[in-house]
Amino acid sequence: MLDACRYDSFERLYDGYFSGDLQKRRSPGSATPEWAAKTFTADHDITYLSANPFVNSLGVPLDELRWGASCEYEWAAADHIDTVVDLWRDAWDDDLGAVTPGSVTEHARRWREETDDPLVVHYLQPHAPYLRRGTGRKLRRIRGGVAAPPEDDPPDGSAVGAVREWVERRLGRSQVAMMLGMLVELDPASVFDIGGRGFAETIRSYYEENLRLALAAASDLASDLDGRVVVTADHGEAFGEHGVWEHHVETHIPPLVDVPWLVLD
Repeated sequence: MLDACRYDSFERLYDGYFSGDLQKRRSPGSATPEWAAKTFTADHDITYLSANPFVNSLGVPLDELRWGASCEYEWAAADHIDTVVDLWRDAWDDDLGAVTPGSVTEHARRWREETDDPLVVHYLQPHAPYLRRGTGRKLRRIRGGVAAPPEDDPPDGSAVGAVREWVERRLGRSQVAMMLGMLVELDPASVFDIGGRGFAETIRSYYEENLRLALAAASDLASDLDGRVVVTADHGEAFGEHGVWEHHVETHIPPLVDVPWLVLD
């Protein structure tokens, strides 16, 4: 499963990596917490390898997480999923502020030898951070809010983190705030791309660069798997459509809820 993978980008790029029957499906959520809470509602006898901190083995409900990670859902993965493997913790690359696609594939190969359960392999990409263009400051904060006990200090005490928090407090969910929130995740050199191509086109090109990395790693894993294999996504990503950037819970616009469902040959 690819995190934040919108249908149109996937449709345009996937056949360089996979062969199969592609359909457009509607996700029940426009961000991972909403999708997870509305998808895994019963008891599921599966092994879930998660590069996303919102799906974790800790048993902390989403509405009790900290530092911007909290969502208004009384749901915890450990209450519904038999085995959750915390790749967001065990395979974390601190320099990048993310879990890389290659690391997810490496862990999935090991786990397929450990269990007969159906596997869900949750890649973090194409979700930001854009691995060749910046680091995951926002994701570090979310990860810290999931993993750290309440008495710990917030995980991002950097100047950039302080700027982002100030922007979020002052501007809320405005389009300007969403765009600035994306901008502070990028390397300074990105301003030259933005100046030449514009903000939306630059961000989308970085996003699709991330998507290619995820597709390559997932294709590498799929070649080792038997049985029915499906490539899909939890939700999509917005690049200014309807005044929305990135993705947010309960924002059910097509770029966020139209996702791929590819059954591999």
